[in-house]
Amino acid sequence: MKHELVFATYLAPNIRPVYELVTARAGEALGRPARLVDGQTFDQLLDGSVDFAFICGLPYVRLSDHVTAIAAPVIEGDRYSDRPIYYSDVIVPRDSTARSLGELRGASWAYNEPDSHSGYLITLHTLLQMGETRSYFERWEMTGLHQESMRRVAAGTVDASAIDSQVLAVELRDHPELNDRVRVIDVLGPSTIQPLVAASHVAPGLRDEVLEAVTTLDDPALGRGLVHRFVPVEDSDYDDIRAMLRAVEGWGMLATQAT
Repeated sequence: MKHELVFATYLAPNIRPVYELVTARAGEALGRPARLVDGQTFDQLLDGSVDFAFICGLPYVRLSDHVTAIAAPVIEGDRYSDRPIYYSDVIVPRDSTARSLGELRGASWAYNEPDSHSGYLITLHTLLQMGETRSYFERWEMTGLHQESMRRVAAGTVDASAIDSQVLAVELRDHPELNDRVRVIDVLGPSTIQPLVAASHVAPGLRDEVLEAVTTLDDPALGRGLVHRFVPVEDSDYDDIRAMLRAVEGWGMLATQAT
């Protein structure tokens, strides 16, 4: 029996159906058993327990000496210009008077986790571009998930958050009541969207077979995650995130974890 392919997702749960579909179809195309697991730590990509993974662009650039970016989704909608990009949409409660990120000085800010580009790094980089520091927000609140950040904003327990635009659109579609409780006031990005990566122990031939299976996948079920298709990507496509990380690190804005 051929070696089982283990895929992992380290991304938002509401996009998991897409990752399940990709895993299943890759296994079928290669004639191998394949399963998707929820990633626990990135060490799984280093110790051989995970072969392929859907990860955020920020941990990717940190791990790029040990993993290879092979493919990324193109999201449905004109704003994505048929490219593997996404945005961070800044949301506030529906009754907030704020009209842009520049009106949020002293606000409370929800972010999903420090390893998130769309929820954390790009926020810090935007503040840096504004000539500000993390103290621009009176309070940073880590929530663990974009969906949880959305709900805290909707409930009014925090003032604002930056949400992965794909995750936001899927959540608003699946939970339409949130449309009456939050609104978008600003957009950060675009940035190169999260890649599917291969661990270093994966043989180049197997990596290429999975790439072929993923990028030729044409299934209406991709629409559950608003994905149009997957396209090949390479390391240099993530230089935008790499540059933001260097800039933020250079100003010491990652030195102290936000709380």
